Formats: sequence, C-alpha cells, structure tokens
Amino acid sequence: MQFTIEVNNRKINAEKGETIQSALNRNGILIPTLCRMRDFTPTGACRMCVVEVEGRDRLVTACSQPVEEWMKIKTHSPRVIKARKTIVELLLSNHPDDCLYCDRNLNCELQKLSEELNITERRIKGRKVKMRLDQSSPAIVRELSKCILCGRCVRVCEELVTATTLDFLNRGRRTHIGTAMDRDFNFSSCINCGQCVLVCPTGALHEKHNISEVLEYLSKNDVTRVIQYAPAVPYALAESLGVRYSKEFDRVLNSVLRKMGFDLVFNSGFATDIYIDELARSLLERRDAGTVAPVYLSACPAWVKYAEQHMPGLLGDITPLKSAQQIAGSLIKTHIAEKRNIRPEKLFSVSVTPCIAMKFEARRDGMTRKGVSDIDAVLTVMELSRLVRLFGIDITNVGEEAADVPMDMRSSSALLADVSGGYTEAVCRSLNHIIGGKELDRSVFRKVRSGSGFREVTLSVQGREFSFAVVDGLTSLSRLNALLSSGRKFDMVEVMVCPGGCVNGGGLSFSSTREMIRNRSKFIYQTEEAEAVAIASKSPALLSFYEKTEGFDSKGSEYRSLILTHYNRRDVLL
Repeated sequence: MQFTIEVNNRKINAEKGETIQSALNRNGILIPTLCRMRDFTPTGACRMCVVEVEGRDRLVTACSQPVEEWMKIKTHSPRVIKARKTIVELLLSNHPDDCLYCDRNLNCELQKLSEELNITERRIKGRKVKMRLDQSSPAIVRELSKCILCGRCVRVCEELVTATTLDFLNRGRRTHIGTAMDRDFNFSSCINCGQCVLVCPTGALHEKHNISEVLEYLSKNDVTRVIQYAPAVPYALAESLGVRYSKEFDRVLNSVLRKMGFDLVFNSGFATDIYIDELARSLLERRDAGTVAPVYLSACPAWVKYAEQHMPGLLGDITPLKSAQQIAGSLIKTHIAEKRNIRPEKLFSVSVTPCIAMKFEARRDGMTRKGVSDIDAVLTVMELSRLVRLFGIDITNVGEEAADVPMDMRSSSALLADVSGGYTEAVCRSLNHIIGGKELDRSVFRKVRSGSGFREVTLSVQGREFSFAVVDGLTSLSRLNALLSSGRKFDMVEVMVCPGGCVNGGGLSFSSTREMIRNRSKFIYQTEEAEAVAIASKSPALLSFYEKTEGFDSKGSEYRSLILTHYNRRDVLL
C-alpha cells in the first residue's frame, strides 16, 4: 500500500511497513547513520539518523521508526543538525587525535561526519580511556581507544559469520567491545574472516599489516624475493587504484611487482588448478571406496578454523589438501628453490590475496618445513595498493611482462575459485573431463551462480551422478545440516565464510558496496567465458609441470607431502 508523506515541505511516496529512512533513501534523501547496516534489523543505537516529526516532542530515529501516512518530517532542521552535531562531538570528546597515523584516515565515517557537520574544534572535552592495543592475532588488530560502540562488528560476527566472538562488556563509561572473558584475540573464537574489519566505521578494527616486513626484505640483496598473487587480485587492485581494468592488466601487474624489487613473480592460479584437479580425483576415489560422508573443501581458511572450533566431528571429512596459497608456497620453497639453486632460508616468499584469514593460515602448524615457513608474509589487496603508491609507480604507464615459469599460467576454473560456488563448478568440469564425458554446457551451473545462501547441483556423467552443495556464508550451515540429518547425500560441500566468496574478502576495499561485490563476480564470469582453457586438468602449465618434473604426479610421495596438511580440534573461549 502506497501513500504520501510530507518531507521538508514536499510530498514523497512511501510504502506501508517501511521505515522513515527507507522511504527517504528511495526518494533521494540521505541521512547519516553509524550503526545501521543493510539487511540487518535496525536498532537506532547511534541516534545519528534522528529526524523531526511534527506532533512528536522528541526526535525519532529514522532507521527504526515505521513511516505513517500523517507524518510531516524535517530531516535537516536546526534542531536535527544540532542533535547530530552534539552526538559526533560527544564521540570525539575522548577519541584519539591520531588521524594522520590512523589506518582509516580519509576513509573514516566519523571523520567524514565531522567534516559534513562543520566540526572544527573540540568543544566537549572528555577523559580519555586508555585501552590496550591488541595485536595478538596474526590477521586483525584491535584499537579499542578508537571504538565508538556502534555495535556493527558484534552483529556481523554473531548474525552473519556466527562465530559470536565479540560482545559488549562492562557498563557505563567502562563499556567496550571485547571477547569472552575480555581476553586477546588469539584466545578467542575469532576465525579471522575480516568481515568485522569491513564494517568498522573507524580504525578500531583493521588488518595486521606486513608492509614493513616486505619493505625490509625488498632492500636486501642477499635474499631472493618471490611473490604470488591470487587470480582475482589484478581486478581488485585496479579497482582500489581507480584504474580501468583490461585483460592486459595481469601482465601489467607482473611488471609492477618486478619494479618493486621482486625477483620472481608467480600466479597462484597455477596452484588452484592443482587443488581442483586433486580434489576431483579424490572424489572419484571416495566414490569407488564407497565413502558415504561428503568431502568438505579446505580452500577457505576461516571455515577450516571455524570447523576446528565448533564442528570438530567434521575434521575427518575436510579434504587434507592445502589451500592454493600454501600449495604454491610449498612448491616455491622446495621444487623451485632447488631448481634455481636457492636455499629455502634465503628465499623470501610473499602472497597477495583478497583474504585476511590467509595471514592466519600461513602461520598454521603444518605450513612449515624444517622450521622454514612456506609463506613468509601475506599482503592483502589494500596493502599491495599502498605499496604501489609508496613506490611511486604509474600503473598506467608501465610495460607488460609474463609471470615466471612454472606458475605463469592458469585455467579459467582457477579464476572461478574466488567466487562462491566457483570451486564446485571447477571440480564438476574436471570430473567430467577425467571420466570422459562431453563438454559441459555452462547453463548447468546456473543454480550454482545464483545469489542464495545455499545452493545444490547434480552432475550426471556417463551414468554416474555426483551431488554438490554450496554454503555461501555460515548462516546457511543450518540448512545443510538439516538436509544431511534427513538422509540427503552429497559428494562434496563447498563452504565460504564471506558471503559471495573471496570477492567479498576482508582484505578488499573498506567501502565495498553490494554493487561492487556483484561487479567483481560479474567480471569473473565474463572473463572466464572468454578464456581458452576452462578445465584445470587441461592447463598447459600444469601438464608441462607434471611432464617435466620427475616424481611430481598424483601418486608421488614427495608431491603428496607438499600439498597435504592436517587439522586439529581447537578449544577456545566462547
């Protein structure tokens, strides 16, 4: 039911049941908010969205107040502006004065509101509360002195990620957001997905940077500097730098990385092809062995940690394959180092990824060899963007170069892996190729590419049926568990913690909107359709590697030791 309301002396359309803010936004009127998040139930906690409604003595919160037909609203009256300004001034009264050094400088919502409301001095002075700096996590840093108690991180962690790591602690002016028993992050149930970092309006939560470490090694001449990047990184980097992406940008990135000082540049998609090929073959082995339980993917390190903490009974069903980052890292520190006569301890290996949890994964048990880590440092796309600016590289005016052999090429299946459902589609293609079926029509995967949180697809190849499930965000695990409990059988389950997959990773732009995430997925689907090699098992680089490298085939014990890992139950404070 539609009706009209009066806003700032003008008539606008509204719908019964929607909030004032929703009606205003649909009609091109924006009002500020600090606690509101799309798709979450509004709370009105921050009070920034207050508006003046004729007939009401008090200002009302537009995000939580349903619209009514009789309403006459003023969104920017002197009373409303004064209230919003006072709220921001109170938040600033005990906020640190380190904007120049803050991780969110020029990208901070509190800073932006201060500018919009013309706040140029500290009119209200509050006693600053000195809170400890928590750097215990390998992926996320907490600076509680910058927290404005908006509650976004609490709600995302509980309602979207379901890890329930954060909550409000204490009362009054001692109120702050913390973990169980107020312990550091490394004692908590945090799975390092970084979704809390993406929604934090200030610098209270941010990724743990490895830029200084990388810069230190780039200046050393007695070390071989090696870098690998995930298939989605070039597009995400172009987006971060404000540069239009083209199909040549991958080769441009190779040139940029060498200008920074890296000696070898590899594409992690090569290792993704290994992961996909091995997973497809293991599915066939499990089917032949009569295994009933589905195999769960290990490609998302945040999901693996979640399972270790909350679902330890599943650990035996998670594939022991390392992620693509770690497979590439182990090959770099062993096979490639040996071929180039480089001692592993004299090789500095860096990975670039959209995922913050990869920082944690690189420090896991089983990701080292004789005390030497397979990956020495992990950079997110945002960190790489800063490095490009730091080195003063004009990314629009550099040449194109190929990546280094053997990890110089990938299949389009490796690119799909950065989208939720992409691994399922890629494994289906490889299974079909290994069994000897006809080339699959991409329309088969229409369900996998849909936007729902839980998807399933059945693949039939020469009379053999394989069933797959895709869990897009951990809130959909309940749907999967219900189906399994009812007797439903799946051969493989793909789980991604970040809704949408790695295109929504915690290491991407802070200002990522739903539209930006959709565009990233759209780019991946459009790009992979135009590429020549669609099946991981047919990647020329992979086939050449297996052919030229003795002992590195799917049955070689040395090869297996490089690509497999193990998982252990984790007892954490909940």
